[in-house]
Amino acid sequence: MKKGIKDFIKLKKKGDPLAWVTAYDYPFSYCAEQAGIDMILVGDSGGMVQLGYETTNPVSMSEMLTMAKAVRKGAPDTFIIGDMPQGSYEISTNLAVENALRFVKEAGCDAIKCEGGRRIADKVKAIVDAGILVCGHLGLTPQSTSSFGGYKVQGKSIISFENILKDALGLQEAGVFAVLLEAMPAESSEQISKHLTIPVYGIGAGPYVDGQLLIMHDILGLYQPFRPKFAECFIPEIILEYCTYLDSIKDVHSMGVETRRDGLLVLVQLTLEIYIRKVKNKTFPREEHVYQLSEKALSKLQNSEYWIR
Repeated sequence: MKKGIKDFIKLKKKGDPLAWVTAYDYPFSYCAEQAGIDMILVGDSGGMVQLGYETTNPVSMSEMLTMAKAVRKGAPDTFIIGDMPQGSYEISTNLAVENALRFVKEAGCDAIKCEGGRRIADKVKAIVDAGILVCGHLGLTPQSTSSFGGYKVQGKSIISFENILKDALGLQEAGVFAVLLEAMPAESSEQISKHLTIPVYGIGAGPYVDGQLLIMHDILGLYQPFRPKFAECFIPEIILEYCTYLDSIKDVHSMGVETRRDGLLVLVQLTLEIYIRKVKNKTFPREEHVYQLSEKALSKLQNSEYWIR
């Protein structure tokens, strides 16, 4: 059964982490749904890992919609978020609402995600007022990395932490149902989660948030150019189980013809099941996935007037 925002709020209140993943096509979204993923993001990261762009910036609405349509076909019973690409919402509230509606009407998405805080609050409110669910995205926001000097960890200083917190509160006031924090120290993201009543999820934001997101291609080791510190490829952990599964089948060819359960569909599903399990039992992310703060930096952050002891 498809989960919805009431389920996400219940998970936050119970302290049970939500597990979600990106997907950009039919087979991977099918595997994610079969594995029992809570939610799928059709991220503009697909521009890099699927389409080969060097950054997410060139991705167009038409490319995002093509990917989102395929994901919906592969995962008909999963909550799906469409990622608003750069240029699809910043110019005006009318453009923002129009493109958000396209994700819902043309691709069947349940919600949209957009990057930015108070500066786009009017666009977020307009989209919410149009009856569309919105997930915010703060911290390291890839579409605007040039504005803060590249792919750098955010929330390490008082100024950065307080700005992100104010942005998160502004987005909550504008009506988002959740906020995603990217590439932040665990202590900073934990504080933001404490301040908000809505779910706060992380991708490289430590273990003290309400759920974890990873890029599908990082989980599977499918992206060659780089892998972030916070990501993990789970293939090495599952490969023996996959081989044992194949060894248990008497006639692999016949079984494959009958069920198609003899190849990557099974391997990907098993890998995603491990990821989900580790998120749920709070063994992912581990310490090596977390951006660390020095004692001096943490002490300075704790002097913020917004720090909850």
